[in-house]
Parts: sequence; C-alpha cells; structure tokens
Amino acid sequence: MKVVIILGSIREGRKTHRVAHYLVKMLNEQPGVETILLDLESHELPLLKDRWAEQETVNPVLADFSAQLKAADALIFVSPEYHGSYTGVLKNAVDHFWKEFSHKPIGVVATGSGKFGGINASTEMQLLILSLGAFPMPYKLLVPNVNRLFGETDEPLDEFFLKSVNKFVAEFCWFAEALVKARQAQIFS
Repeated sequence: MKVVIILGSIREGRKTHRVAHYLVKMLNEQPGVETILLDLESHELPLLKDRWAEQETVNPVLADFSAQLKAADALIFVSPEYHGSYTGVLKNAVDHFWKEFSHKPIGVVATGSGKFGGINASTEMQLLILSLGAFPMPYKLLVPNVNRLFGETDEPLDEFFLKSVNKFVAEFCWFAEALVKARQAQIFS
C-alpha cells in the first residue's frame, strides 16, 4: 500500500515537520506499506488562480504532485492549527486537485503548541476531506505541546504521544487497507 503524507507547514522554525517525519518512519515499518512525504515547503505550488486551466499540464511541480497523489492508495494530511483551522498552504495545495483524492482514505494529524493539539484544525480537515469525495478516518492524531515533543534526537519525549501515534498508525493501516480492498473489488470507482 502506497501512502502519501502531505505536510502543510512551511513556517520558519516549524515543529510539525518532525511529527510528519516520525509518521513516515513508523508507517514504513509496517508490512507492505511504502510511505512518502510531500513537504509543501519544498513543493512550492503556485497560488490557485484558475482551477479549470488544467495548470498541471504546463506546470511541472503540479504535474509531479498530481502524479504522486494519483499513485497513492491512502493519504495523511498533517498541519499545525493556525487561528482555529489548518494552514493556508495546505488548502492551496488541495484546491489544485480533486480527482486525485476521490474515494481514497485520508488520515488527519493536527498539531498545536497548547494543550488541545489542533483539535479545531483536525475537524476542519475532516470536513475538507468529505468535500473532496474522500473518506476521512474517524480517529485523529492530535499532538499537543508540539514545541516540546522532541529533544535533540528524532525520538519523541512524550509517552502519551507514543501511545497515540501507535494507535493512529494501527487504525490508519486497518482503515486504509479496508478501503483499498473495497476499491479493488470495485465497490466504488
């Protein structure tokens, strides 16, 4: 199963990227799972001006991004919470595409510097996923106090996060595999 994680954090001094990289590591340890990270900091997508212009045919960055999304069996959106929602850069990236997300399972990871771990952003992302014609995974990974989650190494310092991320990975793999099988059986196209 091919999983694509879209990292919607580009701010200087960001911390959410460490959560995304940890998820890549954990998912790649699962049997039969290949995970790649599309970091919007290094995939500079243009601001959406004309959705119907089929920009991906002329813009190589959009064409590559589209190809990665099409090849994915399942996805995960990762975003910090900004003012009660996910980031504008994630919204801009998603707005360029639609059919690439159709009927695919999508997990949600939201981070915050406070105690609530991006709960509002996570809910907004699940609504976005429904609008894309995709399937949001019910269980969300909320990451509170992301600024203090990692020390000098890439290993998280918080036991609660470790339990939460393990549960998220297990739930995501089960959810994604069930929907991939349904898609292969042509239950929906």
